[in-house]
Amino acid sequence: MVTNKKVAAIHDLSGFGRCSLTVIMPILSAMGLQVCPIPTAILSTHTGGFSNMVFKDLTDYISPCYKHYKSLGIEFDSIYSGFLASSAQIDCCLEFFNGYPNALKVVDPVMGDNGKPYKTYTNELCSRVGELCDVADIITPNLTEAAILLKENYTPYLTRKTAREWLKRLCEYAKITVITGVVMHDKAYNIGFDRETGELWQTGYVQIPAHYPGTGDIFTSVLTGVLLSGNDLQTAIKRATKFSQSTVKVSYEEGCEPRNGVVFERLLRNL
Repeated sequence: MVTNKKVAAIHDLSGFGRCSLTVIMPILSAMGLQVCPIPTAILSTHTGGFSNMVFKDLTDYISPCYKHYKSLGIEFDSIYSGFLASSAQIDCCLEFFNGYPNALKVVDPVMGDNGKPYKTYTNELCSRVGELCDVADIITPNLTEAAILLKENYTPYLTRKTAREWLKRLCEYAKITVITGVVMHDKAYNIGFDRETGELWQTGYVQIPAHYPGTGDIFTSVLTGVLLSGNDLQTAIKRATKFSQSTVKVSYEEGCEPRNGVVFERLLRNL
């Protein structure tokens, strides 16, 4: 019997705004993977551009969920973590990572964007995200999150030398690091480095003058799906960049309000 590979997705569920589980589940499903959502929190909307959102912390749910899956003998091919609601959830994620040592461990160290941490991310939570990165196979910070992990001042631009240095330093955490949204010499790139092989990759894309939530979730989801299909990192970065940027391009051309997220649904067939 042929069974789909299974991904345990430890992320928040934001009801409106096209991010986190509402994009992760359809994308990985379209790529032929079974997604098992483990919500860290339920939000009425994402945290960018909306006020008075409803927020429910689900810390008490995650560990019992893990124990139930283990009691059923359920195995996962990947554990993929993202937005966390409390520092206690670091321990919950570590329980999953340690309990499935053969799974591909993907950490999107969601902490902030545009040089600032998200409203719900405390100093303690930001500092503990490094514990997840320590056990990860792959981490996918944006430029803001890379600066937080390295305790560097945020800058919207990097030289090629600095970008390489940041990648190597971040690979003191994980085996592979991919930094998204890096601007070097007026061009934008997603860049990756493999600690074991010493290989570095960069995939350029056309910058669009709008910022949409959820594009990091889309990028990492496609990256994870491509890797689980047996492809190499360079191919995964290229495909993830192409798909995520196509959603941005379509959304911008159609004048979609940025806080509503990107129009990705009609592009799922391209996966």
